[in-house]
Amino acid sequence: MFGELMRWNPATELASWHRDIDDLFGRFFGRADSSMGTWVPRIETSRRDNEYVVRLDLPGVDPKDVQVQVDGNILSISGERKSEEKGTDYQETYYGKFERTVTLPQGVEPDKIAAHYEHGVLEIRVPLPAQLAGRKIPIQIGQKDSPKLEAKAA
Repeated sequence: MFGELMRWNPATELASWHRDIDDLFGRFFGRADSSMGTWVPRIETSRRDNEYVVRLDLPGVDPKDVQVQVDGNILSISGERKSEEKGTDYQETYYGKFERTVTLPQGVEPDKIAAHYEHGVLEIRVPLPAQLAGRKIPIQIGQKDSPKLEAKAA
């Protein structure tokens, strides 16, 4: 109603503005995530326990058309999403080849990397080297033992 106040959220306004600008540039120059028949799948990385986890959204991609390779500390994921329809009237889905690369920490053992594909999401788990895995620090409760200073008379 008219008397109610609405909280202004600048982050929402900024996200909306950013999306509008992307759409404007996309119409004029072509999509940023599609150029010359390629597309760029969305990616996220995180650290879980003692692993570095890389996830890619690959809806509609046959896992047989995806390759995962490691060269030194560079993880490369490439593949292709193939269109089943020919001559569509309207299209917002991108097809074609893709390649994404991620720089891994030094000391990663390539033969311990595992990849799993389920429900259109490729998840790659990279065990972290021991020096990067981290260590849990115990917290002592109470007073710590500290030597007492004694005052000496001069």
